[in-house]
Amino acid sequence: MSDTLDTGALGEKIVNVLKTIYDPEIPVDIYELGLIYDVFVNEDSEVKILMTLTTPNCPVAESLPMEVEEKVKSLDEVKSAEVEITFDPPWTQDLMSEEAKLELGML
Repeated sequence: MSDTLDTGALGEKIVNVLKTIYDPEIPVDIYELGLIYDVFVNEDSEVKILMTLTTPNCPVAESLPMEVEEKVKSLDEVKSAEVEITFDPPWTQDLMSEEAKLELGML
């Protein structure tokens, strides 16, 4: 049983990595901004991240998903990582965490 992957623990590590990535225009990490819609981890340590951007023509539309993929892949336990961008549902400020809203003076 010791070789069974703890997907929950790996998911937490992935979230911690995501919290180190910032939208360059907003001083809040992408996780707290609500840009990460879902993180899937399978038994083979393959990761798929469903995320969005603040707008479809976001200046970091090319680089941000690649940064997410590279940083998640850098975790030893991760075999592969794929980032899928979606705009359904579109991002709104309602998706931001209380922490992000507080950081941006919205509370």
